[in-house]
Amino acid sequence: MRIILDAMGSDNHPQPEVEAAVEVARSLGDEIILVGKEDVLRPLLAALYADDAPVRVVHAPEVLEMTDKPARAARAKAQNSMAVGMELLKAGEGDAFVTAGNTGGAMANALFRLGRIRGVKRPALATRFPTRNGYCVVLDIGANADCKPEYLLQFAVMGSVYAEHLLGVQNPRVGLLSNGEEAGKGNDLVKATYPLLETSGLNFIGNVEGKELFGGMVDVVVTDGFTGNVLLKGSEAVVKLLVDVLKEGLMASPRTKLGALLAKPAFDRLKTLLDPGAIGAAPLLGINGLVFVGHGRSDKRALVSALKAARQGVETHLLEKLATAIAARLAS
Repeated sequence: MRIILDAMGSDNHPQPEVEAAVEVARSLGDEIILVGKEDVLRPLLAALYADDAPVRVVHAPEVLEMTDKPARAARAKAQNSMAVGMELLKAGEGDAFVTAGNTGGAMANALFRLGRIRGVKRPALATRFPTRNGYCVVLDIGANADCKPEYLLQFAVMGSVYAEHLLGVQNPRVGLLSNGEEAGKGNDLVKATYPLLETSGLNFIGNVEGKELFGGMVDVVVTDGFTGNVLLKGSEAVVKLLVDVLKEGLMASPRTKLGALLAKPAFDRLKTLLDPGAIGAAPLLGINGLVFVGHGRSDKRALVSALKAARQGVETHLLEKLATAIAARLAS
């Protein structure tokens, strides 16, 4: 398997990318193709004694920065590391592409270089949220700030395919994120999307709020990218607050430290469940190629998880299954 990794994506690039590439290449034997400034990458690889690892470097002279305007920069910086990596994917020189760079830039480059799966109106970023009894797929989490009802219908189809084939959920329960469970609640987008999902043939359970999502009562939640991104970042901030407050309280005295020691297995389980680094990257569903986008703050561990997520997408033939599901939807 050959995974292409944007070496200039994360906030601290390229150190974590190079370290993750070497670790995955050594442990799994996959070829990792690092795309970025060759004169910067070669010394880092040499310092890690990476001659024994199947890591290849492809030069890309330009970097798409977090502050760049995505569509404009994707055209102006035609040799940016995302563009070069996606061209490799398009040419069949790799099986999946991973970046921790600018999300808008990943979307723009993917549309310009790879295009959409036939019939897809808008690609969507999907990620897994931890729930009471597993995970829930939430999309979109940032690719499309403004959406139409038919986009959300397609998100539901793609999210269902993702939940079924990557999470092993049979007949995934689909919910529409809203400010109330009752039909008729929500803004104009939610109200217009509800009847489309109701007659879609999917296992649509209606509007859902946060308690249904985190309570494990739904397997796929669809929303627009603006709302989904606020939900994602708000949830991450709440998790960090809870962990920090608990840590301060447990370290406050010898007595509470003893309690913390006894409760360590439970806290370790909670930490694992809420750790975004364990997921690594979100697939950009609807693009005619496997593209995974990680967080800008990704470290080596998160990028290793991202590479493994991309690997799983290849192994489960995610792209082919999405194309089949969309084609079936268009034919019905």
